[in-house]
Amino acid sequence: MHDLFSDPINQAQTSPIVIHHGQGLVQIKHLAPSQLCLFHIQQISQYSPFRKMMTPMGHPMQAMTTNCGIYGWISDNKGYHYSEIDPEINKHWTTIPAEFLQLHKYACELANIPLFNPDACLINQYQIGQGMGLHQDKDEMDRNSPIISISLGLNAIFQVGGKSRKDPIKEYLLEDGDVVILSNESRHFYHGIKPIKPNPLSPNCLFRYNLTLRKSH
Repeated sequence: MHDLFSDPINQAQTSPIVIHHGQGLVQIKHLAPSQLCLFHIQQISQYSPFRKMMTPMGHPMQAMTTNCGIYGWISDNKGYHYSEIDPEINKHWTTIPAEFLQLHKYACELANIPLFNPDACLINQYQIGQGMGLHQDKDEMDRNSPIISISLGLNAIFQVGGKSRKDPIKEYLLEDGDVVILSNESRHFYHGIKPIKPNPLSPNCLFRYNLTLRKSH
């Protein structure tokens, strides 16, 4: 198995920095090796292509999505749910790469939270100008296991509120390679992404990718 953290070519540029924002919300700066993660995303999307899912009300989502793992998160006329079959290709999703699982384990250790076994990894692709509205992650049968989110590519502003839509919103800058963990109280908080902006210093960087590792069942 590829050693994610001993190969200097694929390591993040600087040592990870762990920031505890409170109530189980943890941000780890500079943790994920971007190029290695993007390589795996390319391989996964060749098997299960990115697609724009429709909401149950018939509206297209902004971000393009695909999945890997035992289960994949999908949206259809049944609502939001997890499926063992990719409806686009009528096959099981491909497995979660070992390096993603290794990264998840390392993030749990750094954040000092119990290790869990993710069975689903949602991959979002955001173009410039696209974001995601405030929402709660509540489609999982197991709603207590933490959620690990990995940011790649363009920067994003991560918005986090509380258990009610009316709660005050805090904003955090997510850069390439950053990891966010929602655990304990924050696992049930509303959260979202403001529209992605271009980076004038990297005009060829056109996307933000987000990996979300969950225990869905």
